[in-house]
This record gives sequence, structure tokens and C-alpha cells, in this order.
Amino acid sequence: MLSRRELLLSTTVTAGAFAAPTRSIAITIDDLPRGGDWPRGTTFPEYLKLNRDYLAPFRHGKIPLTGFVNSGRAKLTPAQLDQVLRLWLDAGAELGNHTHTHSAFNATPLDAYLADVLACDRALRRLTKPRFFRHPFLQAGPEAAKRDGLETFLQEQGYRIAPVTLDNSDYMFAAVYGHCLARGDNRAAQRCRATYIPYLESIFEFFEQRSVQVFGREIPQVLLLHVSRLNSDAMPGILAMIVGRGYGIVPLEEALADKAYETPDHYYGPGGFSWIHRWSRTMGMAPLGEPDEPAFIRDQFRLSRAR
Repeated sequence: MLSRRELLLSTTVTAGAFAAPTRSIAITIDDLPRGGDWPRGTTFPEYLKLNRDYLAPFRHGKIPLTGFVNSGRAKLTPAQLDQVLRLWLDAGAELGNHTHTHSAFNATPLDAYLADVLACDRALRRLTKPRFFRHPFLQAGPEAAKRDGLETFLQEQGYRIAPVTLDNSDYMFAAVYGHCLARGDNRAAQRCRATYIPYLESIFEFFEQRSVQVFGREIPQVLLLHVSRLNSDAMPGILAMIVGRGYGIVPLEEALADKAYETPDHYYGPGGFSWIHRWSRTMGMAPLGEPDEPAFIRDQFRLSRAR
């Protein structure tokens, strides 16, 4: 349930709030129709409600966003998936390809992965023409040949890869929050939620500073979040934090028009992380670690995965 403050924010964070921004950001949401935080047995009406609630502040504020779809992960029928995705299109969102099953590129043969991309493409084309692709787990390939094979294929299919600069561990917080709510531990859920936005703000501060170190200036950022109960409940506060840091929220295409996104990215390997880290590696800069999650979130996340 939204706090009184968040209810107020949800009615005041509108397009007019971005009249004089000093920074710009594109908001991208992965794992439509829902990420990995859900209790098993989630029903189709629950999927609809979550997505409708998630989108409410974006609809109200006419805030641009891009959602990346896993067309087969939730095991919905095509008609059910289309009904959920229409909520996003009706809210003004653009939809992109995040593979059919959320497959991990580094562990999947190239041909099977390309088939997974095409399966999602077919589902999306029932409603829209997708332009952007986002790698699940941000895995761009374990070695150069496989990475290049995927990139060539995506170009041939008319896709542009959607980088992420503001990467974070929202999925950890979301899993902990969801498990706390499922077992009725509202006190622990509120503790999780109370630490979440301050953690996100530390991520913003880190990558703002790191972009200056890499490019000599702040660049338009691309934020990655996931569809989860936590983000649905916290979104008014997240948007207020973004606006409070001086950001104007822009479409993904506008953010990617900045010259920084033409910077060569030669990274391949086991990791999946921010493009600011990838660019810094390509430039030969020493790595710099980003802020950690609170220890209790990491501990509870491990426990949630062991259940």
C-alpha cells in the first residue's frame, strides 16, 4: 500500500514536473509481464492488476518508458499476453524484445538463442513493431565470435541493442520484498522497502560521477528496473527521487542519440553489467566497484533462493 506521501507524489509527478531538467534519463523496464519475484501460482487477473498498478504513475504523468518483454516466461496464452501488453501500449510505452524465455546467452547455443529472440519477435509483432533488444542478465556473450554473431543477427532483424547505464540490484530487493509479503512479515517488507530508494539513489550518484570520469561530462542515463510488486509499490517515490535529482525523463531513442552511445564496447565475458563499466574497460580504465546492497538484503535474497 502506498504511504500518504507516495500518494501525494503520485498525483504531482507529471510531465509538467520535467519543465527545466538539468539531466536526462530514459526509464526501461525488463521482464514484462513480471520478473522473478512472483509467488508461484500467480493468476492472470493478478498479472493484469500488477501491470495496471505499475503503469498508473506513468499514465498519469504521461511519462515515457520502454518495456522489454519475455513473451513465454509467464506461461500466458497469446490472448492473455496481448491483453497485458496492451496496457503498456495504451500507457504510451514502447515495447522491446527480451527473448521468449529470458534465456542466458552465455549458457545457450547461439542458434537456440536466436530462435528465442525470434519467438519473442513474433509475439510482439501481433501488436507492434519492436525496435530495441535487451539481453537477459545483460549477458552480451562469453567470447567475441558469439557476441558478434548475435549483434549481426540483431542488425539484420532491424534491432538496436538497448544499453543500460544505471544497472542495479532491484531484483534482489524485489525477491526479498515479495517473500516477506508472501509469509505475512510486513515489518521485514517495510524494512526492505525503506532501504530501497536510498540504495537506488546511491547507484545514481555513483554512475553520475563515473560518467564524468569516463566521458568528462554527465551523459543521458538509461535506467534498468524490473516488473515487480516492489517497484509497483515504490514507483511514485522512485519517480520523485529521479525528478529531485534534476532529471527530465525522455524516450529511450532520445537518450541513445547522445554521442556517448557511439563509444566502442569491446567487452565479452561472463559478466552482465552497466555499459559505463564496459566503455571504461574498452578505454583501459581501472575498474571501480559500485555501491553494494545492504547486507541483510543479500542474506535474505540467498535464503529466498534456497527455498
